[in-house]
Amino acid sequence: MLVVISPAKNLDFDSPSTTDIFTQPEMLDDSKRLIKHCQKLSPAKISSLMKISDKLAGLNADRYATWHTPFDTDNAKQALLAFNGDVYTGLDAVSFSQDDFNYAQQHLRILSGLYGVLRPLDLMQAYRLEMGTKLDTGKDKNLYQFWDERISHKLNAAIDQQGDNVLVNLASNEYFKAVKPKILNAQIYTPVFQDCKNGQYKVISFFAKKARGMMARFIIQNRLTEVSQLKQFDTAGYRFSELKSKGNELVFTREEQN
Repeated sequence: MLVVISPAKNLDFDSPSTTDIFTQPEMLDDSKRLIKHCQKLSPAKISSLMKISDKLAGLNADRYATWHTPFDTDNAKQALLAFNGDVYTGLDAVSFSQDDFNYAQQHLRILSGLYGVLRPLDLMQAYRLEMGTKLDTGKDKNLYQFWDERISHKLNAAIDQQGDNVLVNLASNEYFKAVKPKILNAQIYTPVFQDCKNGQYKVISFFAKKARGMMARFIIQNRLTEVSQLKQFDTAGYRFSELKSKGNELVFTREEQN
């Protein structure tokens, strides 16, 4: 079982890593090509392209300027510990045992606009480059065109190592659009998390993101091997809904929070 998640905008490069083990990203040559284009962008262009404040644009211009290889633990951090958004709050990787990290390294992948596909222990340097960014590289007008089929082929390589053909999609639509299901050698299952609000069940972004992280943690810590085991997920009050689920979309609902 291979799990894919999205990266996060927020990063944590200040807290110490909770594991000394690290690996290098497998698609760094592609990352270097993208960085060369990013380094040509002015802060004003970054602000316009990414729809972010001047302050954030300046920060990311500096990140592009100082981005360099080789990566080591002095200038980079393991991806699973560097990202710090809602999904990663649910994952709570800082509490992982080394066995958890080892399992995650085999069964979890992070989709990235800059790095393509990251393993949890792959070192990364700080960046902001969302998959939906319309970065013009000359040949390609956006990141979906740039990555083309390479992300899917990299996932296929990871799937081949699993011993099964199950991919659990816990990524956002923006990021999973970079995957081409037709060439993926896997059955794709997508958990959906709905919260009851005013008597109606709906996806509430903040809660859904955290729940996707909790599901990833559930899979990793329980070493799940069967799709049917996903239905046992009951963290934070979520329950599998047979009625709302359809096909490979597995719906989990939660009653209204007080």
